[in-house]
Order: sequence, then structure tokens, then C-alpha cells
Amino acid sequence: MSRLLLLLALPIALAAAPTARAGDSDPAVKAALDSQKVKYEVDDDGDFKIEFDLGGGRSQIVWIRSKTETYGSLKVREIWSPGYKSESNDFPALIANTLLDKNHEVKLGAWEAQDTMAMFVVKVAADANADQLVDAIEAAVNSADEVEKEITGAKDEY
Repeated sequence: MSRLLLLLALPIALAAAPTARAGDSDPAVKAALDSQKVKYEVDDDGDFKIEFDLGGGRSQIVWIRSKTETYGSLKVREIWSPGYKSESNDFPALIANTLLDKNHEVKLGAWEAQDTMAMFVVKVAADANADQLVDAIEAAVNSADEVEKEITGAKDEY
């Protein structure tokens, strides 16, 4: 194959190639976190796990999903932080209502039930820059820890 044909075929081949396989971490998230000097681990799903020391003996976990979701022309990335674990998939009414009330108070993100876990989830543009990503992470961490403190008292599980 001539060099010209190879150069013409390369963009087509790259466009057809999958962008990420399950378990691959997103290089854009890695670059953003590295530029902000955020320490993280990459889990088996390719998601970024960060543990924040909030001071006063409190910490909080957050995951940044490598996989993105689309809705029409929108492409979003999810950032998760746990705040409560239920004994079953049916949350007690008082807890569920508290989480719904908290959704009204936050500026960014919302509480979601994921099996037995209440996760605070922030959805940002998949191409959010490093500062925007860090702001979204902070929103998730602070909202999740606030509810964890309110519901469990001094307990710090996440």
C-alpha cells in the first residue's frame, strides 16, 4: 500500500476503532486529575477512586466514571459519592424523604438509590476541564459527607 493510501485510510480506521473497552480508564480524566495533583486509584471497571481527608477524623470516597453516557447531543460523565447504606433496596421512608429534600437544596448533583446505597451523583459534561471536574468532585464529596453526618451522626463509613 502506498504511503498516501495509508495516510488516507488512517483517519477512517481510527474513527472506526472503539474509544474505550470495559475496564479502560479515560485518559482525559487521568490528565485532568494529574494536572490538579489529585491522588487516585483506577478500579477494575476503569473508574477513578479518590479518598478525601476532610479533617476532623472524617473522610469521603468518590468515584469518577470513565464510561460516559449520552442523551441526544449531550455526553455526560458521572461522579459518585456514597452517603448511606440501607439494610435492603427499600430505603426507610424517613431516609428517602430526607434525601429528596436534600436534592432541592443542592446546586449540583442529586441523590440516587443504587441497590442498597444512596449515592450522591453529579453529572458533568464529559469534556469538562480540570477545574470543572474538581468542582464537581467537591460538590459530590461535600454533599455526601454532609448527609452521612446528618443521618448517622458521628459515624464515618465512607
